[in-house]
Amino acid sequence: MNDIVLSLGDICKSYNRGKPNAVEVLRGVDLSVQAGELVALVAPSGAGKSTLLHIAGLLDTADTGTVTLAGEDIAKQSERRRTALRRRDVGFIYQFHHLLPEFSAAENIVLPQLANGVPDQGAGTRAAHLLDLVGLSHRSAHRPAELSGGEQQRVAFCRALANDPKILLADEPTGNLDPSTSDQVFDALMTLVRDGRLAGVIATHNLELAARMDRIVRLEEGRLIEVTAP
Repeated sequence: MNDIVLSLGDICKSYNRGKPNAVEVLRGVDLSVQAGELVALVAPSGAGKSTLLHIAGLLDTADTGTVTLAGEDIAKQSERRRTALRRRDVGFIYQFHHLLPEFSAAENIVLPQLANGVPDQGAGTRAAHLLDLVGLSHRSAHRPAELSGGEQQRVAFCRALANDPKILLADEPTGNLDPSTSDQVFDALMTLVRDGRLAGVIATHNLELAARMDRIVRLEEGRLIEVTAP
């Protein structure tokens, strides 16, 4: 049985393509990620890791190459279908939580489910379950301003997983946290990913966190280089 959730083949991406000032960001990137596998993506700032995550998550398109998500060849899909796949199968986490300030922690997790057609009761049950997994059941009614930075980011993790995606893409998810809080938040992330048997690609500068994942890949000069597994 093929458990590959995401497959990128020969991905190339340039900005200002065809112009004298064109910048070639990705040069033939290949990457496959299986269900239950966490891959650390490490790269210097400006190397193109965010671009790669956006292509993998259907927020951007490659100039050339193939993207297969949950068995579907994205190049063959309409924009409407791409949007539906992104909502259903992809969870995003960013360095800053971007929670809606006027809503509680639970409501921030319920809202994306409602937008995806989940009934109110089911959405609330799912939110409560996720908050329990990350140790925040007692903070479910608090708004973001009433939560610490680490708590806010844990809520953001739960929101990213609200619709039970198949893959989680995270761009420096602990980059704005102190080392102790970063470890706690990463532990919560690991719990969520393992519990749901997701595929995950986590971009990070933190090599200690990268070493805790299943595999490390490094983006250098537009190409992915496999690093010896931790």
